[in-house]
Amino acid sequence: MTKTDSDFMDRAIALARQGDASQGGGPIGCVIVLDGAIIGEAHNEVGTQNDPTAHAEILAMRRAGQKLRRSRFAHATLYSTLQPCGMCSMASIWAGISRIVYGAERDQVHQMYFEDRHFETMDFIRDAFKDDLTVTGGLRAAQCAQLYYGPGDNPPESAQANK
Repeated sequence: MTKTDSDFMDRAIALARQGDASQGGGPIGCVIVLDGAIIGEAHNEVGTQNDPTAHAEILAMRRAGQKLRRSRFAHATLYSTLQPCGMCSMASIWAGISRIVYGAERDQVHQMYFEDRHFETMDFIRDAFKDDLTVTGGLRAAQCAQLYYGPGDNPPESAQANK
């Protein structure tokens, strides 16, 4: 059976739920797929590792690199439950990812999930002259957005990131 974008996003959602349930983890899941096979996957581990770069996308790239013994992933697709931040977008460019598919858009979630500055994924891609990277947002968007605090929510101070 051939897996679809929705199947891989379902796996990313499952990872996000794992991260949310773990001590110090976070509700962002990521799967990287090459030739129909998962080569790297992760959920956010910033709190677990005490590492501000331990985003799901970065960890999935690190694991893909370890598995494939290389740092570039041409023709790979990165699936993330949330629109990648600036750091993860740039890392995707450096890694040669060919396609990004994400679930929830930044306007569907609380602003705390993004930097105070309004960086846009597409701006990074356009500025890097990446015409060989495609980005598709909104896959299972409503389901992914349910993983996060919404725009009108008032999350507890202890849960707020990027402050």
